[in-house]
This record gives sequence, C-alpha cells and structure tokens, in this order.
Amino acid sequence: MRIEFSSFYFKKEMMKTPYLIFALLFSFTLIGKTPRFEMQTIDDEVGIGYGVQLADMNADGKVDVLLVDKDKVAWYENPSWKKRIIVDHLTRRDHVCLTARDLNGDGRAELALGGEWNPADTINSGAVFYLFPKKGQEVKWGHRPLPHEPTTHRMHWVKGPGGKYSLIVKPLHGRGNRNNAGEPLKVLAYEYPASPEKEEWASSLVFHHLHNSHNFHPVNWDDDEEEEILITGMEGTWYLDLNGKKWKPTLLAKPFGGEVRDGKDARGKNFVTTIEPRHGSVVACYLKRGDDWKRIQLDDSLKDGHALGTGDFLGLGHDQIVAGWRAMRPSGAPGLKLYVAKDKTFEKWEEYKLSGKEVAVEDLKVADLDGDGKPEIVAAGRQTHNLVIFWNKSWGGDSGEGFSVPPP
Repeated sequence: MRIEFSSFYFKKEMMKTPYLIFALLFSFTLIGKTPRFEMQTIDDEVGIGYGVQLADMNADGKVDVLLVDKDKVAWYENPSWKKRIIVDHLTRRDHVCLTARDLNGDGRAELALGGEWNPADTINSGAVFYLFPKKGQEVKWGHRPLPHEPTTHRMHWVKGPGGKYSLIVKPLHGRGNRNNAGEPLKVLAYEYPASPEKEEWASSLVFHHLHNSHNFHPVNWDDDEEEEILITGMEGTWYLDLNGKKWKPTLLAKPFGGEVRDGKDARGKNFVTTIEPRHGSVVACYLKRGDDWKRIQLDDSLKDGHALGTGDFLGLGHDQIVAGWRAMRPSGAPGLKLYVAKDKTFEKWEEYKLSGKEVAVEDLKVADLDGDGKPEIVAAGRQTHNLVIFWNKSWGGDSGEGFSVPPP
C-alpha cells in the first residue's frame, strides 16, 4: 500500500470569498481505488461546535451547513459559506444539539434545538425549542419552547405514518440518575402539528430502557415509508420499529455503544457501525448473519471517539465508514479515519487517516455539497475551534483520476 500526503495553503477562487483556505490533499492507492480529499476551513472561530447538520435552508437546491455552537446556531450558505446567526443565547448553559429537515416540501429545512446542557444535573437541566423564521427575515429566527426531560442531548426529525413527522428527543441520562444508575432515560416523540408555532405538541414515549445513551439515528430498513430508529447506550444497540402506536425494540448488539450509524454492504444488505463505548476507542461493524449480528472490530486506537458517518466515498456501490475523535479525555492527538472493506464479505477492512491535529472532531455529517455525486465530510472541531469541509476528489469529476470498480 502506498500513501502520499501533502499540505498547502491556497485561495479558492470559485468560492469568491476572502477566506484563506487550508487544504490537505490525501492520495492513497488501494486496489485501483484512490481516496483523495481537500480540506477547506469555512469557520475558524467556532466555540465548541457541538453538532453539524446539512440541509437546504433557502430552497436554492444546494445543501447548506448548520452548526449548533456553544451559544448560537449558525447557517453557512452554500457555496459562499456566508455565515448567519439565526438564534443565540436561548439558554443560560450551552446549546448542544440540532436537527434540520424539510418537513413540508417547500425546500427549506425545519429546525429544532436542544440546550441548557448540564449532564451533571439530571433534575433541572435541558431544553427543547422549535425554531422558525420570522417573516421577511433570514436571521434571528423565533423559537417555541417545548416540554422536555433533563439532560437533553440528541434529536432527529423522524418520518411516521402518512408521511407525518415527529421530533424524537433523547436525553443523555434518566431523571435523577447518579453514576448511570436509577430510572432509565425517556426517549420522547413530539408530533409536528399543523401550526407548530401556536399549537400544542402532543408527545409520547418511544423507549424507556437505556442508561447513558449518547446517540441515535433514524433508518428505513423495511418496505413502508415509516422510519425506524437505531439507538445505543450502556445496555447495547437497539432497533426500534413503530407498530401501530408502540415502538417495538429489538436488541442487535450487547456492547456499550456511543455512536451509531447504518450503511449498505456489497450485497446491498444493511450493516450497523458503532463507536464503543461512549467516547470510546473502538470502531465496530455489525453484519447480519442469519438471525444474529456478527461483530467485526475495525479499530481500537481512537482517543475519545465522538463522531461517525457512512457513505460511498469511493464510488464502489457500497458504503465505507468514517470516524472522528477529539482526544480530549483521554488527551492525545485527534483525528479522522476512513475505513474501507477489502472484499464483499465486509469482514476485513483497511483504514486511512484523513486528518490529525487539524480537526479535533466533535461531530461530522456526510452529504454531496457540490452536486458531483460524491459525498463530502463536514466536521466540527472542538479544541481546534474550526468547521471544515473535506471535499471528495476521490474518483471521476475534477479529480482527474478514474478507476474501474471491482466486480461484486
């Protein structure tokens, strides 16, 4: 295996901005595949960078970047990456999570925000807001507070029966928990009403079993339009499927998981990937084998693993995995790695380091930002106080290097 690494500074004229862009060009040779990325910093004044979301905010057909920071939510408009602060200082303590999705088909994302972040306070912390644009304004959105559990931590818009959406909100801990003991945390669903700024939001219980649950992820694994949920915590990784008005839980894996995502393997089957445990060192992949899920450990060297994504970065017809770590506790060098299956069994993998000290990855998301069919990686750095795009130059397009996809 040959690995080439080079870094340089340049101004990218196509962006039409005065920003000085730090670019990292990575080139690897792997069985005819060439992962290549350019790293562009679009903000070097980030506070903490708790969460990234990717969605069209102004119905121009382009995927914009959103960031929930310590005391604000920022929108970076594609392709100039002009920064707009749409809300700030909604809570005394930090804002911590954000979800963005077009719920009504108008091309503009609806937003919800979690705040008043204090994981040590399992009684009085937490906050949930629905955010909405004020008429005639692109900035300084309005907000509608919603009831909440303590330690609000992650949220997603999830599609339900009849194409209707709910806001699913997960706390980190159960009410009154100490040392991960006590009542399990309550995952709640808030039904999105016809007039969300004025009407009451009916809520219901989704799951009441886990302790110390760091993340969850919506999926759609069956034939209906309704989405399901992958969720992970101390009691393992679970698949939640809505049957009527109740969510049916199925345990997929017992290890304590921190991050969770899904992807497609070379056979078109679903796989699950996790970082284990919370803020952990291990990247794992779970493959369906009969009625069981086989665990494949890809890596055990992360320091404070905190972000995970999947996508077909190399144009192989199946997904690869990207994982980021911030190296805060335990301390060390942060980084970002790409994991590529070596064959169609998905039981052997190779890893490629995409960045190191440049980005202490707090969160990342994956989407095609420039419409060339190749997914980019957007990552927020905590200790590095930056927001960066890893532009995918891996195959075709303007990379100047194509390759033949191996037969399945």
